[in-house]
Parts: sequence; structure tokens; C-alpha cells
Amino acid sequence: MADVHKVWVDRIRAERKARGWDKTEMARQLARAAGEARNRLPSHESLLSYVKRWERGDVDEISERYRLLYARAFEMSEDELFTEDEDEVDRRAFVGSSLAAGLTLTMPGSPDLDAGRRIGTEAVARLRNRTARLRRLDDVLGGAETYPVYAAELKSTIAIADKASYTDATGRALMGVIAEQAQQAGWAAFDAGWHARARQHFKRSLTAASDTGDTSLIANSLAFLAYQKVSTGQPGVSEADASCRVADSDETPRAVQALLRERAAWAHAVAGDARAAEHALDLAREALDDGHDRQGPDWALWVDHTELQIMTGRCWSVLRQPGRAISALTGALDRYEDTHARDKALYLTWLADAHIDDGDIEQGAAVTRRAVVLCADVASARPRYRIAETLQRLEPHRSVVAVAALIDEAEVLLKQSPGSPTPDTPPSRREA
Repeated sequence: MADVHKVWVDRIRAERKARGWDKTEMARQLARAAGEARNRLPSHESLLSYVKRWERGDVDEISERYRLLYARAFEMSEDELFTEDEDEVDRRAFVGSSLAAGLTLTMPGSPDLDAGRRIGTEAVARLRNRTARLRRLDDVLGGAETYPVYAAELKSTIAIADKASYTDATGRALMGVIAEQAQQAGWAAFDAGWHARARQHFKRSLTAASDTGDTSLIANSLAFLAYQKVSTGQPGVSEADASCRVADSDETPRAVQALLRERAAWAHAVAGDARAAEHALDLAREALDDGHDRQGPDWALWVDHTELQIMTGRCWSVLRQPGRAISALTGALDRYEDTHARDKALYLTWLADAHIDDGDIEQGAAVTRRAVVLCADVASARPRYRIAETLQRLEPHRSVVAVAALIDEAEVLLKQSPGSPTPDTPPSRREA
């Protein structure tokens, strides 16, 4: 059973870090949350010492007064922060987010999980459909927000696999759902910058996919591992190429082949191999052109010609061919909806880099500003790191009015925005 004190201690620490606040800033935020009553609080130094004691777990509980201030500072309810049962918190987060997506959910403890209860293909189909619907949350929310949802769904399905009875065929199908859900949970953790957690989910996905014999899911697990390795400064070409080989079959849906090829192109581009990157992009384009009629697994259907054009531009940007990058990215991003704020902000940073490499500093600053505004309220680590890197490239040009204004504005917007996660491993340069 979880230590109830440890639960809330971890929670207030995590929420503080998610906002990019150190303990000194946390003390300031608590004072600010007190409003007109801040004069009745102890000194800043005393408040800071309280914050340190609370995060060390030196006290049994926080008084009602400071619980209220924490809730105000984090813009959360006291229950979300201080409920003692961690599973109940995860459950409420899962139910709330899923109901917002229009779902009726079966949570752990339902009749479906009774030991020995037999399930069939219909139950697995419901789980797969629900997974597809939950996946849509990733279109508009950052990984720090979606991770509790995806992790709870994965936990629920694993419980079904452990407690229910089923045929071998149903068991393989259930492992396929677990593989999908582990990939989605891993992606959310990756997006939040929690790389150790993401890697665990991707490895779980690979194991579950291997149990099903589904080569598309196996290949996608390898592609995720490759993408994460590239993002943390490690070479990922071998895993990316292996993912393509695993799925190199006429039976593999073209959408899956397109997804794997474009991710392989990115791994090669970051490695500096322009020829291999261009070849992989050509193969991805062939896959989209050759009978891609929206057939294939739901997790691969987001790849279309616009996404491929964006990946093409990203590759040329990282390969320092700005003319080709600007040509590919400008048109594609003009068509890309702002509602996909995280992804568009991320993609804009490579367009900004291309303009900087092309010598157009003012345009690079203008594009970066669009990225800053878009990602200010998104709980994702990736666009923030990319923006920070692009701002670093613009720093020597502070004498340009647009650049100086951008750097000042970015500092304010990104510092004040809520929900920004704290990564456990910084991404490598120019990586998503």
C-alpha cells in the first residue's frame, strides 16, 4: 500500500516542477495566491523553509490554509493535490478526461475484471475502439496532460489480461491492444520529456507486440525507440531501419509503411546522411501515393501528404539546406491548423532555423514568435526545448529590434504559462 504522505509530497513537487518553478518561486507563488491576505503570511524566508520541509515530507500534513494556497497557485482543486489514495486520483483523471472525449468507460473494479470472467473478441474490439478515441486527445493536448489518461487505460487493460479468461486468439488480440496503449502512453511520456518512463512503455509495447506476431505493431515499437534515441542525442538509425525491414511486406498497410519510412528519414537526417534521408522520404511518398485509402490501423492514419511534406522540410532544415526546407515547410504549415498547437509550434521551429540559416534573421524571429504564442499553454516539453534552441541562435542578433522584442516576450510567455512539464532528460539539439 502506498505511503499516503509520499503521495501528496510527490504530487506538490511534481506540479511545481511541471511549471518550471524552483522552491523560491514556489514560495512567491504561495504568497501571491494569498492575495490581500499575504501580509498575514510569514516572511519569504520562513515560507521557503516550509516549502522545503513539505517537499521532504517532514510533516504529516499541510494545514488547510496552505493547502488552499497550493490549490490556488496550481489552479487545481485541493482534492486533486491532497487526496490520499493515488489510484483514486488516477481514476478520476482518467474518467474526467475520457468523459470529456465523449466516452463511457469501464474502470478497474468493474464486472469485466472479475477473476476468471470470460471475454471475447467483442470486448477486445470495444477496448480497441476506445483506445482510438482516446488517441484524439493527443491532437490538442500535451503529453503531461494526456499521460495520466493513457497510463490509466493501459493499467486497466493489463488488469483485464491478468484476471479474465479468453481463447488464445482473443489473448493475442488483447496483447495487440496493450501494445497500442503502451505506445500511446510512451508517446505522451516522451512528449512530456519523461524519457525513462517512455522507454519502459515502448519496451512493454515491443514485448506485447511480439506476443501477437503483429509485424506492424512490432515495427512501430522499434520506430518509437529509434525516435526517442535520436531525441536524446543517441544514434537511432539501426532501430529505424530495422522497423522498416520488419514491416517490408506487401501485407503491411501502406499507411504504416509511410509512417515508418518518414521516421527513418528523420533518423538519417539527424545523423547527417542526406542521401539515405531523401531515399526514405521517397519511399514514404510512394507508400502514400500507392493505394493509401485510409485503410490501416488507426495509430498510423495521421500520416498524410501534409505531414510528409513537413517531415521533408524538417529533414532539409536539420541538414542545413534552408532553401529546400523553407519551400517544403511554408506551404504545409500554412495548411496546418493552429488547433494542433503543440505540433505546429514544434514544426515552426525548423522553419525558423531554415530562415536563420538563409540569413533572414527578421523572418526567423517572426516565425519563432508564432511558435512561442502557440505553445505557451501546451503541456509539452518538446516545442519549448526547440524554441529555446532557436532563441539561442537568435541571441547574437539582439541588435535587430524584432529579435530583442521576441526574446523578451518569449521569456514572459513561457515562464508564466501553466502546465509546462519538467523533462528528466533534455532533448538533443534540433530534435522533437
